[in-house]
Amino acid sequence: MKIAGKLFRKISAVSFHSFKYFDQLSKKAAPVALTKSEANKQRWYAIDGDKTLRVQYELGPEAVVYDVGGYEGNWAAEISARYGCRIFVFEPVSKFVAALHQRFERNPSIHIFPYGLAGADATLQISHLGEGSSVFREENNFSQKATEKETIALRAIDKVMVELGTQRIDLMKINIEGGEYELLECLINCKLIRQVSHLQIQFHDFVPDADARMARIKEQLAHTHKQTYEYLYVWENWSLK
Repeated sequence: MKIAGKLFRKISAVSFHSFKYFDQLSKKAAPVALTKSEANKQRWYAIDGDKTLRVQYELGPEAVVYDVGGYEGNWAAEISARYGCRIFVFEPVSKFVAALHQRFERNPSIHIFPYGLAGADATLQISHLGEGSSVFREENNFSQKATEKETIALRAIDKVMVELGTQRIDLMKINIEGGEYELLECLINCKLIRQVSHLQIQFHDFVPDADARMARIKEQLAHTHKQTYEYLYVWENWSLK
């Protein structure tokens, strides 16, 4: 009986530790809950949105496109190849500007401007974070801090449109790492929003009061435009009613 009792206790101890081990293992293996932004990114990638929704518009050679936040110029290149329209690329980071000039030097329909668009003229410091370069933060989504900064120029959208003689913008893409709020508020407050037929916007959630500010902009946009798709904090599109 004593031997049987000892054996039972050993088996019970092994079973307990085995259960505890596999329980911990299952917890480690359990999928981490995605944020809304991450879930929307997965939805976006599932439909290959960068190669579908972002480039599917009814445009012709006479169309005027504003690419606000040109970065490496991939989107501008695709829009140009598809529709042959006039594209104005606004990019304030000097190394991106140099690369854009080199890339499009033989394309007379693509015009590069070495400044960003905003609600008012300004000179600011931008953190170099690749495609996430921003004046609003010093590290990217992977907590990698910027090792370099640069002084950049921003120009007021209303003044720029007058200077360029722009009466109508058929498509405006906005991806400026937090600057979209001020730019859109200016377009609305200056009564220029009706001059933009299609707005392709990437909102960013690291700006203070981002949710409330975005909600106010969308409420105002709804007076003149209708939302054609929305992948929150990834990409969305608004078209003139």
